Amino acid sequence: MPDGSDLTQRVPDARLRLAAATRALVEATTLAPADSDDAALLAATDAIERATAALRDADLTRPGSHHRYRKTYGNYLPNSLLVGTAHPLSPGATYAFADGVLDVRATFGAQFEGPPGYVHGGIVALAFDELFGMCNVCNGQGGLTGRLTVRYRKPTPLRTELRLTAWQDHHEGRRMRVRGTIHAGDVLTAEAEGLFVTPRPETRAEYFGS
Repeated sequence: MPDGSDLTQRVPDARLRLAAATRALVEATTLAPADSDDAALLAATDAIERATAALRDADLTRPGSHHRYRKTYGNYLPNSLLVGTAHPLSPGATYAFADGVLDVRATFGAQFEGPPGYVHGGIVALAFDELFGMCNVCNGQGGLTGRLTVRYRKPTPLRTELRLTAWQDHHEGRRMRVRGTIHAGDVLTAEAEGLFVTPRPETRAEYFGS
């Protein structure tokens, strides 16, 4: 996808349902009070253990099996920690790319909480890193993160649709500088700048193989 024209995530419905159900389970587990009824917790635990065993018995969790989604950039997206519809830890964001700008809409649930009621600062940084990497590929370049600087302007709220935007500020040779912002409504909650470097072929082979 050299021009960012195809951002479609082609994931089977069954895989989407599994990811969505697991995402809901993680949030429900996070919200369960520490003094919850033991019987209810144990019943839920038994059901989770049975489901996990079923996935393992079906040989769906063997090492490397998830790489079937990573053959192209378009197939990488389902496993993105920001926008991946197949990733159970992703908020399942929506996105669009136009005129060199990547626009992502995401709502973070309880499992992403840091300060009470707000998104953890580390998750904010992770979101920028994913956002910037995706922006680079949409612009026709891919690279590894060399530096990421985040400025936290306001606490970023949970359970609120956030607007994340990114654009390439400068590109020269193998180096790309990307900038971006996060807004909750009209409020700027964070902004960031990242430096990305396209690895040389020998470095890419060393890190990722042939």
